[in-house]
Amino acid sequence: MNLRFNTSLAEGYKSPSQIVRVMTEDWLARNMYCPICGETRIRQAEPNAPVKDYVCEQCKSQYELKSQKSASDIFPKSVADGVYDTMIKRITSLDNPSFFFMHYDRFEVNNLIIVPKCFFTPCIIFKRKPLRETARRAGWVGCNILLGDIPKIAKISIIHNGNVRKIEDVIQDYNRVYSLQKMTLEGRGWLVDVLQCVEKLDTDFSLKQMYEFVPELSFKHPANNHIHDKIRQQLQFLRDKGIIEFKGNGFYKKIK
Repeated sequence: MNLRFNTSLAEGYKSPSQIVRVMTEDWLARNMYCPICGETRIRQAEPNAPVKDYVCEQCKSQYELKSQKSASDIFPKSVADGVYDTMIKRITSLDNPSFFFMHYDRFEVNNLIIVPKCFFTPCIIFKRKPLRETARRAGWVGCNILLGDIPKIAKISIIHNGNVRKIEDVIQDYNRVYSLQKMTLEGRGWLVDVLQCVEKLDTDFSLKQMYEFVPELSFKHPANNHIHDKIRQQLQFLRDKGIIEFKGNGFYKKIK
């Protein structure tokens, strides 16, 4: 995998944002494989395809790329995206893409992660204020992806500080995490929320500690009157998927 951008693509463009977009999108199309099925290439989608930049011809998985100039391996808590209504529509239809998040510096990729689509819920999409009446696109409403609210386990590293991980390791990690896929928005929401709670605790934790998150989860899920039951249900699901281990007597352990 060649981490350098094709800088010749900048010819003919004046806008820095356009130059970056062309180079980063070209790089991904030339270098990235499908982390789900292992297909050696993913192709760029048709121009202006809503919330979709790339498609795998083999398994038809969809992807979008968000890039930022940075030398850090720590990704920001919030990432700007496109039209709010379009993003929400895609998420609520459950036909949304997985997202690549890229950091580049000096026309070279230094960090790249992927987040499976099952971790995108309306709660992690922040609605920005409409553009002012004096703006060229007055009234336009964009959104931010609250990347910091996505569980760490869902941020699968492909390139870290310029070091490229083995393809088979990335595919294994992706499919392990993607096995958590829920078929409803409510299921996705509970998965994300309970995983966030688990990640706030030590490697060994107890059911009693999880119950301390009941007020927080009740606020996020006001229509649910059985929060304790839901916590136990989600912990059992994570145990069955090999994310945590049940040690007995109300105690659990995270599995690396």
